Amino acid sequence: MPARNIMSKITVSTLNKMKAENNKITALTAYDASFAKLFHDNGVNVILVGDSLGMVLQGGDDTLGVTNQDIAYHTRCVRAGSRELFVIADMPFMTYSSVNDTCKNAAELMRAGANMVKLEGGEWLYDSIKALTQQGIPVCGHLGLTPQSVHVFGGFKIQGREEDKAQKMIDDAKALEAAGAQLLVLECIPSALAKRITDALSIPTIGIGAGNVTDGQILVMHDLVGISAGYIPKFSKNFLLETGNMPAAVQKYCSDVKSGAFPSAEHEFK
Repeated sequence: MPARNIMSKITVSTLNKMKAENNKITALTAYDASFAKLFHDNGVNVILVGDSLGMVLQGGDDTLGVTNQDIAYHTRCVRAGSRELFVIADMPFMTYSSVNDTCKNAAELMRAGANMVKLEGGEWLYDSIKALTQQGIPVCGHLGLTPQSVHVFGGFKIQGREEDKAQKMIDDAKALEAAGAQLLVLECIPSALAKRITDALSIPTIGIGAGNVTDGQILVMHDLVGISAGYIPKFSKNFLLETGNMPAAVQKYCSDVKSGAFPSAEHEFK
């Protein structure tokens, strides 16, 4: 097992440097101070305060019931766990439907301790992302299976298998970068498409169910330790089962992401 990796403060510049050096970025969701500190102490570069909390903490069937106040509360908790962590806060369903709403709600999350906010969607977000970055709020985009659109997709389904939809996703990714986004999450898309998007962008990409070709990986922490509510996603792996304790599970996840061992072929979509 690798030695514990105590890291200096992570910034956007750090993440860009990691992409340039082909040094994989490790990310997990967290919702409280104790896990945020545990993850930081054991090699995780980025923490996402995800609206996944609507499912894994609140027991919902989807993420739509999560409020901006929920995310702000959990962002404060996570920030209390570590001053050095790079923390991304999800903007919940319908909190960024206009430029004004986006700026107001993002400001609340930044005041709670976030380093960056994450929005789901493509080119239509251009004006909102431009406004945020002009006001000093870093933005992470999110394409592919965007869980807030679950009812449009007809469930949690793989996205981008058809060439026209794949090309639209590439165009959306370029538009997000042009608007000022500095990071991009790619969820549940074919690995070949994830590579095309990663190669087309200068900003880092973080994958979940997108193969090991992205610049980094993220998992929901509950999937990492095998306590997923309901079903276990194809792209997840129970690292706790393999290692026997939480610090070792986090270290193993980080080392496997860095080496490219995770995700393996069994965790990706064609």
